[in-house]
Amino acid sequence: MHPTRYRIAPREPNGHLFEIDCTVDDPAQDGQRFAMPTWTPGSYLIREFARNVVAVRAASGGRPVRIAKVAKDTWQAAPSRGPLTVTIEVHAHDLSVRAAYLDAARGYFNGTSVFLLPEGRASAACIVEILAPPHAAGARWRIATTLPRDGAPPWGFGRYRAKDYDELVDHPVEMAEFRHVAFEAGGALHDVVVSGRVRFDAARLARDLARICQWQCDLFGGAPGSRAPFGRYLFQVNAVGDGYGGLEHRASTSLLCARRDLPAPGVERMSDDYRGFLGLASHEYFHAWNVKRIKPAAFVPYDLAREAYTRQLWAFEGITSYYDDLALVRSGVIGVASYLELLGRTASAVLRTPGRRVQSVGDASFDAWIKYYRPDGNSPNAGVSYYAKGALVALALDLTLRCEGSSLDALMRELWRRHGQTGAGVPEDGIRRLAGELAGRDLDAFFDACVDGTDELPLAALLASHGVALALRPAHGPKDRGGKPGNGDVPRTALGATWDADLRLLHVFTGGAAQSAGLAAGDTLLALDGLRASAERLDACARDGRPGERISVHAFRRDELIETTLELAAAPDDTAWLALDARADADALARRERWLDAPTAEPKD
Repeated sequence: MHPTRYRIAPREPNGHLFEIDCTVDDPAQDGQRFAMPTWTPGSYLIREFARNVVAVRAASGGRPVRIAKVAKDTWQAAPSRGPLTVTIEVHAHDLSVRAAYLDAARGYFNGTSVFLLPEGRASAACIVEILAPPHAAGARWRIATTLPRDGAPPWGFGRYRAKDYDELVDHPVEMAEFRHVAFEAGGALHDVVVSGRVRFDAARLARDLARICQWQCDLFGGAPGSRAPFGRYLFQVNAVGDGYGGLEHRASTSLLCARRDLPAPGVERMSDDYRGFLGLASHEYFHAWNVKRIKPAAFVPYDLAREAYTRQLWAFEGITSYYDDLALVRSGVIGVASYLELLGRTASAVLRTPGRRVQSVGDASFDAWIKYYRPDGNSPNAGVSYYAKGALVALALDLTLRCEGSSLDALMRELWRRHGQTGAGVPEDGIRRLAGELAGRDLDAFFDACVDGTDELPLAALLASHGVALALRPAHGPKDRGGKPGNGDVPRTALGATWDADLRLLHVFTGGAAQSAGLAAGDTLLALDGLRASAERLDACARDGRPGERISVHAFRRDELIETTLELAAAPDDTAWLALDARADADALARRERWLDAPTAEPKD
């Protein structure tokens, strides 16, 4: 089979248009079909990338060939003799890491958003020519990608290759005047490129990432100095005014962050924003093992035309979410107190989600395609995040295994040996069975309750057995994310809702005071007890009110004025914080040391 040949050009930066040719030398005799993916691995939503295709044409031997759309994502060309080229124009103005973006300052594309797949040619080799932009500033652009070069100079425009379509779309491309820093970890070169108008401490970023990456290599390798499963890795970072996101690939990751998330020059302390960025980078890097190589059986192979259902996203995203912050403390980038704060924030996020009592993380995994990426005003009442609760399930599983003489570390290494290194997908009950095998006893009760059920996780007891105390308190207002003991007056009541800066209700929680008063997501608060509503007045109601106290509320629902009476409810203990337990016995202290495995010298958090 001849290679499929692609040519992609940033043709109109001001119009945000990429032009992509796809050439098949031996098209199907009855007319070749071409399809765009409907989703991208790592982001489990049908995104309909074909909707950004604004023009399609076909030619063979210099003559036009008729081509017609036959499905939402598929085109069919008329029969032709000799090589057939289909050209599409893709509107690229999506700043996320999932699609494509192009303007006069920067270009980026994730392969699933720009490359057609000729029917029957998924296994064919691919050759890609990436052209430079036409404008003068583009002369200073460079290319950052892990696509294998096939004649293109390092960091340059030119020809690249992939062994098949799956590899082609798993190496995103950044093109811009970016800043570059490099380091080595796991015996592999790691490049970091940062696009955007930002000043940052590149040396510190490289130093911190190197420690995190080497620790993760050691985790899966089982010994210090273990090697990475790739020869080169690339962090593609786009720093903007306000943004957040990441998408994993087999040898790279695309990261979107705010400028404040990168380490400021001359500032030694770890900021909350920079700690969050390192957690994001750690998360996506961990995916190089957990989901890019250790995969659910439902993802082997990927079918990008339709949903791939699995109940295991709690493990492939949740376990990854557990290790992303754990890697920071175990590598010595943050201290134990900082890590416990992050754990407390995760626990608080789950405790504030009534939907945890409605939807299991197994069901949340299966429903990712219709729920997680499409949140609405009722989402916290109807579902739970397989990221956040999945991370807590991973914590509970790790501590449970440690009580039995094993660990989640051992489980991940065994998954790597049995599945990551062989390419065999993990069956739906694979992690359950392996955990029981490592524990030396049946763990069905744990998985029935924590993964397939909606029981509260036994975190307090498990943490206590590892020398850590878990405490709960009411939230100190909408900005309180948890993780700390709290400061000042404890609110006595709660309204049972969240709101934006315009006092528009975002969420109204099941069983809360706002719902009992008949308020709904989307309502805009106008007055409380006859006085204009404000964020300060709402905070005062929670702080100074008494459970059972009644206040009158005026609000707009759409363009209609409504009046109701709200009875304040007692503030729930839904905010968690963790601390080292000074009363822990010797066994608990030993288990804690093995679990956190943190360096003796505490970093400056």
